[in-house]
Amino acid sequence: MAGTFDPNQAQNLVEVPFAVKAVEHAQTYWNLLEKISPRDLKLTRFDDEIFEHTLREFPEFAAAPHTSLVALDEDWMKSKEGKEQWRAFINSYEKKITDYNFGSLIRTDATKEYSETNTIFVTRIQVRHQQISRNRLGLNDKAHELAKEEARKEREKAEKKKAGKKKSNNGGP
Repeated sequence: MAGTFDPNQAQNLVEVPFAVKAVEHAQTYWNLLEKISPRDLKLTRFDDEIFEHTLREFPEFAAAPHTSLVALDEDWMKSKEGKEQWRAFINSYEKKITDYNFGSLIRTDATKEYSETNTIFVTRIQVRHQQISRNRLGLNDKAHELAKEEARKEREKAEKKKAGKKKSNNGGP
């Protein structure tokens, strides 16, 4: 490494690429929700195993109406008890899921889109666990509709912009 190393900048050098990748993964998932019905969406070749493991290890997620999956309890997830339960779950995928413990973003409320107030930072396997469960149980159906509507509005906006440019290039008002 050439030049001087400023340890005060080290945190940003590490965090920014991880944050960018986490946002890219969230955008990719949202784009998938727009195009594919969540109930038909397969995220890994281990989806069945992850879903069954989730229901065994987290019985509160299995209980209808699945409120613990619809609205995640960040305080519980970060509590001592929650961290211990999650650690065992997460580590069981160390040799199966690539970047299983990589930081990722998840929506805390499955009925809403990604936003600053509806997103928390968790591990990739936690995202897989949540999304697979939400998809299988129909809890991401609302998000699917939101994503489709958002995409429709973006297309209309792009078409209007394109039409406006075309009109101005042809000497129109």
